[in-house]
Order: sequence, then C-alpha cells, then structure tokens
Amino acid sequence: MDEKIKHIARTGYASKGTVYALTGILAFGAAIGLGRSSEGKLGVLKFLQGQPFGNILLGILGLGLLCYAFWRFFQSIKDPEDIGTEAKDVVKRIGFFFSGLVYLGLGVYSIYHIFNPASGGSKSGGSSMIPSEYLDYVFYAVAIGLAIKAVFQIVKAYKGDFLRKFHLNSLSNINTRKTIKWLGYAGMVSRAIVIGIVSYFFFRAADTASQGDIKGTSDAFSFLRQNSEGPWLMGFVALGLICYGAYMFIMAKYRRFDD
Repeated sequence: MDEKIKHIARTGYASKGTVYALTGILAFGAAIGLGRSSEGKLGVLKFLQGQPFGNILLGILGLGLLCYAFWRFFQSIKDPEDIGTEAKDVVKRIGFFFSGLVYLGLGVYSIYHIFNPASGGSKSGGSSMIPSEYLDYVFYAVAIGLAIKAVFQIVKAYKGDFLRKFHLNSLSNINTRKTIKWLGYAGMVSRAIVIGIVSYFFFRAADTASQGDIKGTSDAFSFLRQNSEGPWLMGFVALGLICYGAYMFIMAKYRRFDD
C-alpha cells in the first residue's frame, strides 16, 4: 500500500480519536459540574472554535476528519487489505462507506463552520425532509441498525480480532503490547455501550418522531443528566468515550496495514 495512503489513514485515526476524547472530556466535566455542557461531535467543534486560535484548530481537525473519510472510502472501494467479496465482507465494506459519509459530513461541517460560525447555532430541521408518518419507521430502522452495530462491537471485542491489526508479536516492549491490548478492549466495549445507549434513545424517540423529538448523542447526555443517577451514568459513558478516543490514538501510532 502506498505510504501516502497510510499517512492519511493515521491522520484520520488521530482526528477521530480527538473528537471522541474531547467529547468524553467535555461530557465528564459536565457530569461533575465543571463548565458548560458541549456534548456530541458537533459540540466538540463548537468548543474548539471558542478556544484561542479556534479556527485554526477547527480547520486542522476538519482536514483530519476528511482524511479519515477518504481512508474509509478507500477501504470500501479499493479494498487495499483484501477483505474480500463474500457476503459478510461486502457488508463490512459497505459499513466502511457509510462511516466515510459520516466523517465526510463532520469534516465538511468543521471547515464550513469556520467561515459561517453562526450556522451552528440553529437546530437542524432535518426531520421535515421526511414525511412525518414515516419518521417512526425511520427511527426504528436507525435504532435497530445501531443495536446491531453495538452487538457487533461486543462480538468483535470478545473475539479479539481487532488486535490482528497491530501485529503485537512484532512489538518488543511487553508494556506496549499490554497497553494496546487492554486499551483496545476498553475502547471497543465502551463504544458498544455508547452506541447501545443511543440506540435505546432512538427506540424511545420513535413514538414521538413526528414531533421532531430526535435523540442523538447530545440528547442522550441530556437525558442522563436529568435523572437522579445521571451524573454517575453520564460520567461512565464519558469515560468510555475517552477510552475509545485513546484507542484511536493507539490505532494511529501502532496499526499495521496488510499490503
């Protein structure tokens, strides 16, 4: 595989890790009463823009997310690591493509937000794009898809297949191998839990979908915060996101590519 493609992939992993880690850090701060809440991926982008040299930070992150989107598209279409063309392999590659679409949107939004900062202040009215009588079915479909993804993450962690990407036997430092292994497990399981929670909220929101009650990650955090045990649950979820962000940084540094 071309070294430039590998560098693009590593940049993408680092940027994705930054988004997840900052999301977790901001949510954890809100859980323990430090600072205002800025949960969710879009909340991270707004937080960055509010910092000194915020537009520069936002631009760097946006370009990194575009790198990750490119890598996912490349995996899906070119299949550089020979995933295969059997049914399960095609499903995996289609998943890469949709993941690329998500991070392409985030990357474009990051860069667009630099030049149009006021655009992030309005709520999305995307639900009006779909006839209200079909929204509940769309929400159920999203919820089921997320639930399947959460289960897939758990199975992936249980089997430990993701560790093959690191070629651990080639690493001489035993502490590095242990860090990659346990941080990887923590990240995979934590992300599965977060996805499962968001799936649950989509199931709940399906009944009121026609009213535009869309539940995403930021709404999930808001719900957790409003419950009596909210700070504990929210803190747990936030730590999970931080773990997954750290796992992405490990991917950026130690992942090996099968040419």
